[in-house]
Amino acid sequence: MNSFEVTGGKKLNGTIIPQGAKNEALQILSAVLLTAEKVSISNIPDILDVNLLIELLGDMGVVIERIDRHTATFTANNVNIDYLHSEAFRKKSGKLRGSVMFAGPLLARFKKAFIPKPGGDKIGRRRLDTHIIGFEKLGAQFNYHPEDGYFHLDASNLKGTYMLLDEPSVTGTANIVMAAVMAKGETVIYNAACEPYLQQLCKMLNRMGAKISGIGSNLLTIEGVAEMGGTDHRMLPDMIEVGSFIGLAAMTQSHIRIKGAGVENLGIIPEKFRLLGIQLDIEGDDIVVPEQELYEIQTFLDGSVMTISDHPWPGFTPDLLSIVLVVATQARGSVLIHQKMFESRLFFVDKLIDMGAQIILCDPHRAAVIGLGREQKLRGITMSSPDIRAGVSLLIAALSAEGKSVIQNIEQIDRGYQYIDQRLIALGADIKRV
Repeated sequence: MNSFEVTGGKKLNGTIIPQGAKNEALQILSAVLLTAEKVSISNIPDILDVNLLIELLGDMGVVIERIDRHTATFTANNVNIDYLHSEAFRKKSGKLRGSVMFAGPLLARFKKAFIPKPGGDKIGRRRLDTHIIGFEKLGAQFNYHPEDGYFHLDASNLKGTYMLLDEPSVTGTANIVMAAVMAKGETVIYNAACEPYLQQLCKMLNRMGAKISGIGSNLLTIEGVAEMGGTDHRMLPDMIEVGSFIGLAAMTQSHIRIKGAGVENLGIIPEKFRLLGIQLDIEGDDIVVPEQELYEIQTFLDGSVMTISDHPWPGFTPDLLSIVLVVATQARGSVLIHQKMFESRLFFVDKLIDMGAQIILCDPHRAAVIGLGREQKLRGITMSSPDIRAGVSLLIAALSAEGKSVIQNIEQIDRGYQYIDQRLIALGADIKRV
């Protein structure tokens, strides 16, 4: 198991380019299964989760041509669907929850799919319910076979329908949209997710021949088509990386330019960091975070303590609450972090408390952060990364702390952030991969 050894307290300086969006990649790569024609995809993030999904596509018989680490073509003209029912697929896909995204395109094109029963993902059980309920409303038959541990889906006669999703699940909406593009008649999805990544998927599907309207809203209308064709697609910059780099610059008192940040697709992310007192300038499609001695958390107009919470798009993404929490520890002022959507995302704060942060974990959903205003620096400790976003939050904390920190289980960080150590070393960070 690899670790990062981090010596903190250094100011960073320079330009960093965000990777392609991880959450978009899992949807876009699954969509190549909808057509036998060639699909070319660029700005692919070179990270564990995405590379594993590409590997699974290859195992299924998709012809993959890697132009470079971030560009590839996919031709799914000879897909072996039965591979999805194999022990080999079950073992590989068990490492990657995103493999459930294959189900929608396979149901649309091949009329059947297999989904291994997912493990105990503490933050996401209901997301799979949304997928299955949507498939059933389109006419898919769904059975769980305990003898092989698979959900068997049969969709010999998919028909368009109206559905109101119980939650605006991003992956659930994407999967249902991919299943519906080749269903007979019209499908209307209300309470659909409308994240930029889902908009990207819908635009790509329309270029492939789908007829989707309402893109960018929570009401999607899909006219079924007989077949889909090839296309070219470029992924957006990863908004979670952009937010992470804004937080990193503030915490380490660094001057950082985030080049090609995809500003028009960031929604309220820049504004939330400004609420923490962080200065940032938008120059074209770049975000410049100047070196800042101190940043002060704002209060509400009536003087009450600021609350920052997550919400489905266009609200604040839950993936950045961990970053906001760690950045608040060195601000001046107090903030309540309210993680509404998932239970276990705040359970890394014990490591920050060990580093000297003043945080009260109120319950699994809320943490009160009393900013130290840099009067007391965080101190380096040995800790373990519990998930992707918490892992990068701890890395940011370590880079701002006095002394040496060791972060174990960095495979979790590698799942979502490409070459993160090399890219930060280029800015002047002291990180060793051990």
